[in-house]
Amino acid sequence: MHSLSIFGTSSDAGKSTLSFTITYLLHKQGIKVAPFKAQNVSNNSQVTDKESGEIAIPQAFAAEAIGLKTTPSMNPILLKSGGASKAHMIINGKSIGDTDVWEYYKNMDKLQPIVIEAFESLRSEHECIVAEGAGSPVELNLMDKDLSNIFVAEQFQTKIVLVADIQRGGVFASIYGVYNLLPKKLRKNVIGVIVNKFQGDMTLFDEGVKIIEEQFKLKVLGVVPFRPFNLGFEDSASLMGYVQDTKEAIIKVGVIKLPHISNFTDFEPLVVDAEIELSFISNVSEIASCDLIILPGSKRVVDDLAWLKERGFEEKLKSKEQKVVAICGGYEMLFEKILDPFGVESEQKEVAGFSRFKGEVVFQKEKIVQKGSYNLFGVMGDGYEIHNATAKKRAKKKKNIYGTFIHGIFESDAFRELLFSEINSDYRGYNFKEYKAKAIASFAEHINAHIDMPYLVKALNE
Repeated sequence: MHSLSIFGTSSDAGKSTLSFTITYLLHKQGIKVAPFKAQNVSNNSQVTDKESGEIAIPQAFAAEAIGLKTTPSMNPILLKSGGASKAHMIINGKSIGDTDVWEYYKNMDKLQPIVIEAFESLRSEHECIVAEGAGSPVELNLMDKDLSNIFVAEQFQTKIVLVADIQRGGVFASIYGVYNLLPKKLRKNVIGVIVNKFQGDMTLFDEGVKIIEEQFKLKVLGVVPFRPFNLGFEDSASLMGYVQDTKEAIIKVGVIKLPHISNFTDFEPLVVDAEIELSFISNVSEIASCDLIILPGSKRVVDDLAWLKERGFEEKLKSKEQKVVAICGGYEMLFEKILDPFGVESEQKEVAGFSRFKGEVVFQKEKIVQKGSYNLFGVMGDGYEIHNATAKKRAKKKKNIYGTFIHGIFESDAFRELLFSEINSDYRGYNFKEYKAKAIASFAEHINAHIDMPYLVKALNE
């Protein structure tokens, strides 16, 4: 059976969502399948079940959806935002520090074997690998530096599905252009195209399907009506596209939208909570309307701390009357001092924090990457840690403030009930794991109803 590449005809066409869904649907047909992306650029990562490494959220989410234990091989190269023209590089789940972006591009010969080894490791245990592409597969000036699209498709002779976002406009040009700019030897591997995010009367695109199939000679695997799916966000741009029904909301929560916000999937349980109205705030004046403020994780803690001070957040975050939950980088900001003796994140060796907690945090060269079951302020819950900073305690609580290094705390029903019942005694809560399983199954059925899965599976077997 062939493996499958999912290419977008534009950025944010829905590659991640369709990659996860097709992985799920193949699994439901009894096919042994695994998710893969050669290189991700994202501050949103998860700790793997095996080897305690870091991989990007989409592959972790897709694996979790089918009950597959995650490994670093699912995303062998992960880049996180660094300072200036630098990126923080993670290879096979392990941090190797910051690298200059231009140096990274010069090292393709060293990186390609890493991708090959990871893919082959997965392939040795699975019938089919669903490989998500990145951006556009036909950026002609970058194709020799592209690890996620053309390289994977050529190296492993994957079948290819194109995904086009009809909401962006220019859908015909994007489909025609991407297909015809692909290397000729890869065009024969294109199974077809999925037209994604359609809104309105589906029959209005009947003529469009005919044009793509008759003039472009491309099979239309399906036209998928737009449906929000508020889980598995790949990046902050996709997160900002969440759709929330707030008619039953009784608590307003504001997440400070830091410039280098990380691990924003922490807030998915709040996005889908009918009793919570969630907003991302950038101005201190917006705090007044919120019952709770969340100071989230950050990839550049010192830089984001300076941003908060410049924008006037300091007084509010220092106030003992302000109810705050601070996670990871946000937690670090609440100590009296942040020390970075090895220059892990900043050239500044010592920076004053907001002093809500006594003591200091110290950045260490070795990153802590682990997951497990934690005591979350008196209740148990699963979570994970990804941080260089250390403090005497991984969590602290004082009047109106909760701080912790642990990500994923809002997935704990018990913790949400503990926190939000303090704010509003009418808060009842819900079962997030049950909601998540039902939402995944429902969304997968939505996709299955609108794409030709039998045709796709047949093509993978040819």
